[in-house]
Amino acid sequence: MRCCPSARQELLHRAAIWAAALAPPRRAGPRARAAGVSPVGLELVTLTEDRAIFTWYTGVPGTDDGSGRMLPAAADGEILLGTHPGRLTRRAGEEHRTAYHQVEVTGLEPGRTYYYQALSYGRAALPTPLCLVAGNAAGTSPYGLGTAGGPYAFTTPQPPPGSHLFSVALCNDLHLGETTAGRVAGVPMLPGIALLQGVSQAPGLAPYPELMGRALVAEALRRGADYLLAAGDISAEAGPVDLRKAKEILDAFGPHGERYFITRGNHDRPRARDGFRDAFSPGGDPTYFARDLGGLRVVGLDTYDKPGNGGDSGGLSPEQMSWFLRGLKDHRDQPTVVFGHHPLSVPHSPFPSTRGQRLGRRQAREILAAYDAAPGVFLHHAGHTHRNKRSLSPRAPRVTLQEVSAVKEYPGGFCLLRVHTGGFALNYYKAGDAAAREWSERSRSQAAGLWPQFALGRSVGDRNSVTARDLSGVRRPPHRAGTAEVRAPAPRRPADARPRSADGPVQRAEGGTPWE
Repeated sequence: MRCCPSARQELLHRAAIWAAALAPPRRAGPRARAAGVSPVGLELVTLTEDRAIFTWYTGVPGTDDGSGRMLPAAADGEILLGTHPGRLTRRAGEEHRTAYHQVEVTGLEPGRTYYYQALSYGRAALPTPLCLVAGNAAGTSPYGLGTAGGPYAFTTPQPPPGSHLFSVALCNDLHLGETTAGRVAGVPMLPGIALLQGVSQAPGLAPYPELMGRALVAEALRRGADYLLAAGDISAEAGPVDLRKAKEILDAFGPHGERYFITRGNHDRPRARDGFRDAFSPGGDPTYFARDLGGLRVVGLDTYDKPGNGGDSGGLSPEQMSWFLRGLKDHRDQPTVVFGHHPLSVPHSPFPSTRGQRLGRRQAREILAAYDAAPGVFLHHAGHTHRNKRSLSPRAPRVTLQEVSAVKEYPGGFCLLRVHTGGFALNYYKAGDAAAREWSERSRSQAAGLWPQFALGRSVGDRNSVTARDLSGVRRPPHRAGTAEVRAPAPRRPADARPRSADGPVQRAEGGTPWE
């Protein structure tokens, strides 16, 4: 069996993406246009055994902000929910009007199928079009996709077996210092060619990498993350000022090397000097490492430990590769998470060539073979592709390969890894504050509006999953002992974005158990 999909699969997926781009957009009915609001872009972002988070956008029909997106229109937002499609009797909504909707429904039961509609001014939100041709953004089944506005359906999972030990935020691609999202390197911004132009922040607003980085830290703390792993491309061009700013932002999570850990990406490669090493390894330590977190072995790889211009495939130096393989052999049975910037494989990529999107093939195969001989390894987290994608390789079928989308742009968030004694869960969260949601919506228009087809994930399962696994050797960390955790205060929600559940205000999430 092959690790990556066949050429036919990639061709079909690529054709589906372009079909979505060329198809005429679905529009709200006359009543919605009469009200001056069109709800679009509905996505079931997060699904756990007891909660679901939905996002969508309301715009003014017939308008264009210059990027093909409707101008924003503030409206109310609510979710109607029920266990029968004809009886949506439960409501969860926002207290104040906004164009950038996020509604969190809590108190769900594990293993149940629910039906729902998302409404603004009583008009049903239409899902992101990828659910029509290349996946499903609105639910875990195709129910309702043939209708204009649903109801749609999802099934909650069972939680991972055993007790919850701690949670880890997995993120990547902050790109501090970047000013244009989605611009192809080396391609001029030609007037009229929207596919190549990229998207910039609105004048007068904070630089989007800083805004999204701060929102990431706040949301990760709010969702109960005990540790944070950032898998490369911390900066746009390895500028010392940008790397210092990134460290300042991430230091709000906790001490570097104790509560959060960083690896290098191709954008962080050395120039005249190694700014990444200066910022995160000032003592001259290697830019790869292993740490023990309560019995969980965490290995950080520098996947651009080589000379190059950053556009080629990733690679580990011979010294790092030897160190890594020896460590896997010496700790073969210890529960282990590995993270680094370049993925080992890129299945279902819509791009003609995957060489620059991954680690070099020879090293990737060698690593997968080592994983197969080290039963303690259960997760490999990577960035670089700027998409959410969960995959398994036949070369190491016990290891979840999880690509996580970029922090800096749509959908703009992180995966929360919940470690239980009997398994683990991965659950994707968008950064939740109002400014982050506004930028996320603005940046989804990059690549001529095709970006959601690639970045969000073809299914809910690409960004939310549950896996049973014996992790009983892992212990609860000392700072989680008892109930008196030391944690930064939850970010204050702006007035236009306080979600409520049907049972009252949404309570602080301690990290949900995702769906596979």
